[in-house]
Amino acid sequence: MTTPALDGRSKTQYAYETLKQRIVDGWYGPGTRLVFDRIARDLGVSAVPVREAVRRLEAEGWVVFERNVGAQVAGVDPDQYRHAMHTLALLEGHAMATARFTPAALTRAATLNDRMRATLAEFDPLGFTRLNREFHLLLCGGCANPHLRDLITREWNLLDVLRRSTFAIVPGRARESVDEHDELLRLLRTGAPAAEVEAFARQHKLNTVSAVSTVSWR
Repeated sequence: MTTPALDGRSKTQYAYETLKQRIVDGWYGPGTRLVFDRIARDLGVSAVPVREAVRRLEAEGWVVFERNVGAQVAGVDPDQYRHAMHTLALLEGHAMATARFTPAALTRAATLNDRMRATLAEFDPLGFTRLNREFHLLLCGGCANPHLRDLITREWNLLDVLRRSTFAIVPGRARESVDEHDELLRLLRTGAPAAEVEAFARQHKLNTVSAVSTVSWR
């Protein structure tokens, strides 16, 4: 058994971070059984830290235990996804409408959107989703209310748990989303009324929900 490079982490933390990243990346898809001994051999640790890591992932919603099956990667709940997106539509709309932006922040947001557009030729749903998250959190970060910013981050974290990229399910939505980002940035740069910014940001989120509702998650 090869000792892993822990970089100051405990073996449990190493196992937790590795397993979580593999779930996020889709290496372990929904329903994948997590066999402790097999994972332990793969990671170069004993089964004990793997078991502790999986218990932590279960508490966070990434893993479920099923009788006579054991630990497996949690599936995607369409209702949870829809509720999270509706909540984000409300929160982000208000945050962006009340935010104050520096020219540098808007330039950074435009650069992120250009990177998203550049990925469309050889589409990488997970990479696009990471950039999309960064774009949205950057614009919401201009909101002065720390509690609102915290709520938005929590909802995005919930979407991470739900995990599967919506843009993998409805890839055509990615191009529409990038175009809507352009319009959102135009509204912010030109000082559009707060009500107009809020309505557009909210509808931007709901457009994705509508697109996903037309397809099957399975």
